[in-house]
Amino acid sequence: MTNDQNNNIGQQIHRWASSIKRDVIAVWIAARDARTPKYAKILALLVAGYALSPIDLIPDFIPILGYLDDLIIVPLGLFFVIRFIPPLLMAEFRVQATEISNRPVSKTAAAIIILIWLGLAIATIYFISTHGSHNIQSYRTMQKIALQSDQQ
Repeated sequence: MTNDQNNNIGQQIHRWASSIKRDVIAVWIAARDARTPKYAKILALLVAGYALSPIDLIPDFIPILGYLDDLIIVPLGLFFVIRFIPPLLMAEFRVQATEISNRPVSKTAAAIIILIWLGLAIATIYFISTHGSHNIQSYRTMQKIALQSDQQ
């Protein structure tokens, strides 16, 4: 294979992946739109929810199989959902999805969200470390009292 052929294949894969990403967003929009038929909404919610969820049927850390579900299940689900949505409506959802994808990403907002999660994690660890040992001691004391009352 020449470099031109490799670049062409790479560009085709990139276009395909971009269209999948756009269609996942479009299907998510379709699921929330009143004009979408009910059966398409339900399927759209399932497919978009699965595609956007961090939980996979086959975890990604399993070699080869981990990514196969993303390469097969999501495109197959999109294929069926798109068939149930009227073409003009789907075209409108794709335009909206493209606009959403082209919006700038706020790194400041991402940093703030990460700091909030980090703060909650630290507060949880602090709470458990300061109050958790008291609960264990209280539990042991209650066990001793229960054993003493059983022996009497």
